[in-house]
Amino acid sequence: ERCFVRASPVIWRKSTVSVGEAINYMRILASRCGRAVLYGRVMPDMLVRLYDLPPLQPAIERCEELGVRIHRARPPEKPRAMRWIEETYSFWRSEIEASFANVPISCHLAVRDKQIVGFACHDAFAPNFFGPTGVAESEWGRGIGTALLLAALHAQRAQGYAYSIIGGVGPAEYYTKAVGAVLIAGSDPGPYANLLT
Repeated sequence: ERCFVRASPVIWRKSTVSVGEAINYMRILASRCGRAVLYGRVMPDMLVRLYDLPPLQPAIERCEELGVRIHRARPPEKPRAMRWIEETYSFWRSEIEASFANVPISCHLAVRDKQIVGFACHDAFAPNFFGPTGVAESEWGRGIGTALLLAALHAQRAQGYAYSIIGGVGPAEYYTKAVGAVLIAGSDPGPYANLLT
């Protein structure tokens, strides 16, 4: 049976996997990274109170200790960012393109030694939405994803939003712990229903 797990670039590159194999991959990857879709079923959305966010600076400083700089993407960085997305999280290409079309650009990058190691977007799929986001697998568990998450959410707060919606969440427990996100009842599949993909 063919199956696609949205959070997984590994499965995206595999044309056919068993349902059991896909679910195992999804469980592992969704516990560490962004959204997941299995047979078109999107996981629920979550709501974040932007007026009650953890501070951004400590997360930025932890990344700087790793030699990683978090910053809002700039127009000349788009070709490089899109190449990295194609190699790592290609399914999200259209949403990253949309984030680069916003003014200001609503994509934040994590960079070490002029190499992209992660990204986070907001207001890409829809206004007031966080995501997509992803970090190079070799960098998982080092706080880079959390710094990107906070950078994007603080940017949304600066735009005047009181709340942000994290769309189609995989790791709900992570988002609850990191930013106090709560599940939105009845949000599966939410705005992702009937997408032409």
